[in-house]
Amino acid sequence: MRAADEVVEFLARQIPADTLLGFRPSDATRQRVWQLVQKEKDEGLTPDEQCELDEYERLEHLLILAKAKARSQAGHAEGLSESS
Repeated sequence: MRAADEVVEFLARQIPADTLLGFRPSDATRQRVWQLVQKEKDEGLTPDEQCELDEYERLEHLLILAKAKARSQAGHAEGLSESS
């Protein structure tokens, strides 16, 4: 199992599904990412800015996977309760 898979499993199991699924980055974070994306397109990023954007993209990917896992687990739990 990859390290990222372990993190996704942990997040999906330890954080209540409704909390995890409802998580959104702050307005300030979304604005910063937007600024970095625009700057990357317009003029390029410094190495530090590129690292910052890359880090956000990795975190976003993990969060998307954790949310998908939480949805799957919630759907599985609903299916079990309906069949009882």
